[in-house]
Amino acid sequence: MKKPRRPLTLRDVSEASGVSEMTVSRVLRNRGDVSASTREKVLTAARTLGYVPNKIAGGLASQRVNLVAVVIPSLSNMVFPDVLGGISAELDDTGLQPVVGVTNYSPSREDAVLYDMLSWRPSGVILAGLEHSAAARAMLDNAGLPVVEIMDIDGDPIDTAVGISHRRAGAEMAEEILKSGYRRIGFIGTHMPEDHRARKRLAGFEERLGQSGVLLAAREYYQGGSSLQKGRELTERILTREPDLDFLYFSNDMIGAGGLLWCLEKGYDVPGQLGLAGFNAVELLDGLPMRLTTTDARRVEIGRRAARIVAGKEAAPENGIVALAPTFRTGDTIRKP
Repeated sequence: MKKPRRPLTLRDVSEASGVSEMTVSRVLRNRGDVSASTREKVLTAARTLGYVPNKIAGGLASQRVNLVAVVIPSLSNMVFPDVLGGISAELDDTGLQPVVGVTNYSPSREDAVLYDMLSWRPSGVILAGLEHSAAARAMLDNAGLPVVEIMDIDGDPIDTAVGISHRRAGAEMAEEILKSGYRRIGFIGTHMPEDHRARKRLAGFEERLGQSGVLLAAREYYQGGSSLQKGRELTERILTREPDLDFLYFSNDMIGAGGLLWCLEKGYDVPGQLGLAGFNAVELLDGLPMRLTTTDARRVEIGRRAARIVAGKEAAPENGIVALAPTFRTGDTIRKP
């Protein structure tokens, strides 16, 4: 685990911008008569350094508040309430309280959320993913507090990462599909510029297929949130275009459940004629006519382990990586090898 640097001060911004600390303070508080060129120099220096003003009252300025900043991309995604449950349960006896910010998968929104949260000097930060803007990384690098990135370990953490390898999850699903004898395989998932974890799963999935000389036979992408209806529509679309597919891999369980319901309504023999698999192992699967094959991404445990590290209950490993194993769940929608 890398040692956090000391928090940046007005003096650091003053030295970087070449103006006095008083002028820096005026600019950052948006007070006083400061020229446009000087204001831009100060703001550019602050952004580059990752400086975040301290909003705590002067008498408490040397302390931190008993809050843990938790930054996630979505509250509508069924994955993150489980993660928050794990975080809350682990912080329950520590005196620390989680405060949640939502980015809607937008890097600029993540920058704004982090800026606001760090200005209150929380005791730690837990945030989803490893991909962040240069501004966000600078703020976190210089916050001088524990930073735990969650859900993903395929990359270099700022401080500590807790999660699964999504490349491994994709590769292991491909291995199970191949073992069961499927060869005409299609993929259905989100457009991926900002869905980094889905992109890594697909990369691991395709790499393992390729090692056996199998290429994805078809793929279908969608934008926006996941829903049962989208799963139904996309499954119909891909099977109308490629009717000889014998397996569909969905990027999450929600659209996978929609695909399963559509296939059963249309009389497909699942898993004999057509196998199906999703990702996440959400409770939604318990109410389906057949149990969807999926991967357990260890969401609650990820939340708990991240909270333990921030709260000082558990030491972060030297390499900064807490790797949990994705768990394949057979379900009823894949043939037995």
